[in-house]
Amino acid sequence: MRKNETVVLLIEDISSEGLGIGHAESMAVFVKDTVPGDRVRCKIVKMKKAYAFGRLEEILTPGPDRIEPACPIARSCGGCQIQAMLYPAQLLLKQRKVENNLRRIGGFRIEADEEAPSCPAPRPTLGMKDPWRYRNKAQFPIGTDKNGNPVAGFYAGRTHSIIPQEDCLIGISENKVILNAVLGWMKKFHVPAYNEEACSGIVRHCCIRCGFSSGEIMVVIVSVKPKLPHEAELIAALINLKLPDSKRRIVSIMLNHNPDNTNVILGREERCLWGKDTIEDSIGNVSFEISAHSFYQVNPAQTRVLYETALEYAGLTGKETVWDIYCGIGTISLFLAQKAEHVYGIEIVPDAVKNAKRNAELNGITNADFYAGKAEEVLPAFYKERGIRADVIVVDPPRKGCERSVLDTMLQMAPQRIVYVSCDSATLARDLRILADGGYEIKAVQPVDQFPQSVHVETVVLMQRV
Repeated sequence: MRKNETVVLLIEDISSEGLGIGHAESMAVFVKDTVPGDRVRCKIVKMKKAYAFGRLEEILTPGPDRIEPACPIARSCGGCQIQAMLYPAQLLLKQRKVENNLRRIGGFRIEADEEAPSCPAPRPTLGMKDPWRYRNKAQFPIGTDKNGNPVAGFYAGRTHSIIPQEDCLIGISENKVILNAVLGWMKKFHVPAYNEEACSGIVRHCCIRCGFSSGEIMVVIVSVKPKLPHEAELIAALINLKLPDSKRRIVSIMLNHNPDNTNVILGREERCLWGKDTIEDSIGNVSFEISAHSFYQVNPAQTRVLYETALEYAGLTGKETVWDIYCGIGTISLFLAQKAEHVYGIEIVPDAVKNAKRNAELNGITNADFYAGKAEEVLPAFYKERGIRADVIVVDPPRKGCERSVLDTMLQMAPQRIVYVSCDSATLARDLRILADGGYEIKAVQPVDQFPQSVHVETVVLMQRV
């Protein structure tokens, strides 16, 4: 097989990046925009020693789970990698993804006759009744089309070329109305979009956040300048909008100042142009204040499912001391505090810790304390110097998983139960094996679909000390 050769493949699986996987001449070939069961013709565009990449030329026979994507730019955008799959097939794919990583990376046996540490099979993925319009946060880059008009949309995969699209189907329907108002204001008053190559212009992004329970919406304009021309006119254009959902309303308009030549969307400084500088949302009966910078799960309906699963696995009776590692703004911590004796949260971002403390006050929760610092430093210090034990440890790390020193300290603290919440089942499997080798047994594995139409999956795992 050579570069530029045309081959016919049967797509058998999907990679963690959302590429279909087939085989030709015993070599794996990765092909974008394909789903399992598709028989396709593709052109080999890149060759490696053990695998190759192909560009889809024709779907010869569609797989049984293939459907027409609902979004007209699904292929060019690439954000929803598996939108061309039936939703039940998406859920099964994610369950199998978690199981495969537990086997391949963690070295766990799922069946009793395999020679490896045992692990129960992942439960069926918990999905949504309606897997659309679920995102409470959207970040739209602003650019200019060939006619000089301002446009908003999404970057095409691996580029900074904007594909115009104001109505992403996994975002709220209010996004389109708000974006059209911002773009109309830019066009009317000749406010230029930022040009990365020329380092000229003003408006870089429009970010929109929505509290699904409160109906409160925050609009954030990201600008290279600390003040916008015609700010009053922008405010008037936004606050007079008639939104699709009458229960939703704009309560916050923020200007974020980001003059740096960077891929980071938000700058460090911002000011409130109108309204208040936070919005409120709740998960279950716990309320949260959300700022422009706050990390907050983007799918509130499934976040409740995720956290209720974590709370169930924690098995709290009201007498336990719980550590929540990588606690963010305290979302899981405050859920746990309702049924624990005391919760300690650790987070590296100081502003997130301030938010967590504020959220505890907001809910009248007094049995939760939050500390800023690296988990691998704070956790050992509290354990060794203060002797604070842990009956249950809940860990929700970033995609890269836990630092080894954190895992080692968790093993030294020897809690009865560990609840691991993960957004990457590959690093999850790696860390679970370390904990299993340290004396813990996996009791339950529950995938949760936080991101319908994409290949990403959250997983909650219960481990118990043997």
